[in-house]
Parts: sequence; C-alpha cells; structure tokens
Amino acid sequence: MLQNICIYFSDTGGGHRSAVEAIEEGIRQVAERSNGNGNGAGNTNGDIRLFKECLAENSHPINRRFVELYNYLLRHHQPLMKYYYWSLHVIKPNESKLGYMLSRKYMLDLFKDCQPSVVVSAHPMINHYLARTMTELGLKKLVKLITVITDPNANLWRAWACPEADLTIAPNNIVADRLIKWGIHPERIKVVGMPVHPDFLKPPAIAPETFLSHLGLTPGILTVCINAGWAGGGNMLKVYRSLCTIGRPVQVIFLCGHNRELYERAMHEAAASRIPTAVLPFHDCMADLMCAVDIMVTKAGGLTTFQALARRLPMALDVITEPMPQEKGTVEMLVEQKLAYALNHPDEIVSIIESFNPAPDRQNKPLPAAHSLNRTDAIFEIADIILDSSRKSAAAGDNARAVFLERKTSFAQPRGDGPSLSLGKSALELD
Repeated sequence: MLQNICIYFSDTGGGHRSAVEAIEEGIRQVAERSNGNGNGAGNTNGDIRLFKECLAENSHPINRRFVELYNYLLRHHQPLMKYYYWSLHVIKPNESKLGYMLSRKYMLDLFKDCQPSVVVSAHPMINHYLARTMTELGLKKLVKLITVITDPNANLWRAWACPEADLTIAPNNIVADRLIKWGIHPERIKVVGMPVHPDFLKPPAIAPETFLSHLGLTPGILTVCINAGWAGGGNMLKVYRSLCTIGRPVQVIFLCGHNRELYERAMHEAAASRIPTAVLPFHDCMADLMCAVDIMVTKAGGLTTFQALARRLPMALDVITEPMPQEKGTVEMLVEQKLAYALNHPDEIVSIIESFNPAPDRQNKPLPAAHSLNRTDAIFEIADIILDSSRKSAAAGDNARAVFLERKTSFAQPRGDGPSLSLGKSALELD
C-alpha cells in the first residue's frame, strides 16, 4: 500500500517551514513506532513517501512577488507589515479566480506528479487553491485536505478558514471559536495544539555548558538570546544597546537570521561591547540553543514562541514596534499567563534582566492548560491524524489512481528531487 503524503507551505518568514519540518519528523516517528510496535503485528502503514514544497512562490511569478514583499517588509520595514496584512484581507488573492487560473497548470501538474493520498496545507494563502485543484481533478471525495494552523490567537489570517478543507487542526479554543465565527463547521475543526518539532521535547543533543563553551561564552553566567527571527528584523540592535548598560554579569547570543546587513552591524557593535557576545546568522539547532540560554528576546512568531514554551524558556516579546496583527494576540496570551514579558521600549530590557532569576529546574515546570499551552507534544497527534487519513485513502486508492490515469499523465518520475521522506516496510530512509 503506497501512501503519498503531500505537505505544502510558503517561506513567508520561517514559521511555516518549521511547522512542515515538525510534521515531517512527527510522521517519521509515529510511523516508525507503528512499524516496529513490538507486538508482532508488523507494518501497518505500508510504504510512505512524503513530498513537501514551497507552493506559493513556485506556482507563479506574481505569487513569488507577494512572498518576497512580505519578507522584505518583515526584514526592513516591520511597521508596514500591518498594512500588508490588512491589504491581503481586502484583496483576498487566495480566493481570486484570476489568481487560481495563473497557478492552475502548476497545481494540476503538481498533483498529477505526486498523486497524493492526503494533502496538508501549512500556509493560509494556499488552502483555497489546493481545494480548487482537488475539486477540478475529482479528488475531493477520495483524498482529504487537512489544514494545520500556525497562528495561535484570534487575529489569525482569515485565509486559514477554508470551508472546503476536510479538517482544520487548530492550536487552541481561541482559534477554533474564530473559525466557527467565520463559517467553518465545528465538525471540521479539531483542537490539538501547535506543531512543535519533537526535538524540543527531548534532551538537547549538546549539553548547555558545551554549547556555550563552543561559542566562547562562560557556563553559569546569565545568558540572553536576542533573536531577530528567520528574516532578521525587529528592534534587536536597540535592545542590545540598552542591554549593554546593565549592572549584573550577563552574556548574549545574538541571532541575526537571514539578514547579512544586521549580522555585520551586530558583529561591529559586539566587538566594541563590554558584554561577551556571540553573533550568529540563521541557526538551525534552536532546540539546543534554547536549552543553553536563560531568557530570549524575540518577536511573537507562533512557532518560535511555542518552541520556547516546550523548552520552558522565558521570553521578552518585542512590541516596541506594533506587532503584526497575527502576533499581537500571542503577546497578550503569553503575558496574561505569565510566560513572557512585553518589551514596549528597548530600555525596559534592563529592568527585566536586572530582576530576572532563572529557574534552576525549569524543564520540569508545568505549563498552564489554558488555550492548550501545555500541549507541547501535539505534533504526534497531528501526525497520527495525517497518517490515518492517508492510510484510509491509500487503502481505497484505485479510484484515486483512476482519476490521475484519466488525465493521461506519466508517473515514471516524481517532481523535483522526489520525496523528502521514504518509509519502507523494513527500513527508514531520510533523503
């Protein structure tokens, strides 16, 4: 029984890719446990192939420009992000017939090449195009469309609400209530949690003391992570300058993301600072880094904040510039639950750090149950849901395969480099 699990997203910021990587690893671990369950039942999943693709930017040059504009504003003009947010809610390009027609050939070819047994969307601006493509191919009754939401508050993108999706996985009751208000039937919503990568749920691969030492920092000194995010935006240099006036011993890890200019400026200022500072570009071992630091200054990105929750890492959330609407509610929720500070001015970081006392055994600290904040392991239930839907579709796959064959498409080779994940009957292989 061959299953093709297709997950689509867009690189507007880094959160959606993080969600997809979490889903991929969650599926790998859940399928591996099922295949080697130890009770003699053997493999229940068959052969699984997982395809993931940046759909928006690859589907048409106009869509790529929207993605590039988003990241440009996020990196260089964050105060303008709220206007981008509201403009898309007015224009609704995700529901545009013209927009779909521009992307139609790419979408049809994508589906015919991958022959999905389940389709997963991890981005609000592609849900409706996926649903249209599945309807056009006659797949709606054969293959499920599952949406995994990554905005954990009531100000989420309206485009997440896709009535044609068979199931929308919501991070909490706040989001579920908003979806219902927007017309999504409650039976098509399941509250599970945020898709946090399993790496954030297990001990770090590198001991915190070793991690700090490799960066030239001193274990045992209060360590602040200043995180400019995937795009490298926000007010982090201002915060760093204010931090330099603090009286107590402190050291800093400054993450610059994908922003070369910020990296060079941070390196220059760190060289002249009295505070020991390790300046890094984009860092892909955040699960280890979050264990090595005591507090993180960051914007309120959905995945970043919930990864920090999984590590029980206190946060100071950058609201110096008005947050993007889809992040403002996250700030309010985390501050209300006393899991984060709101940083309204760069100088406020001084009083926060001066009075901050790290918890000696913070990883064992319970999280509040409100709004599913304690569901840090939700990724495994999300993976279970996707695998179950894929398994059922693959088991009745003759009808779905007939749909593709009727299109007279050759399936000798998959798109691009093929599946990113292959789970065979007796082996597990990551490409």
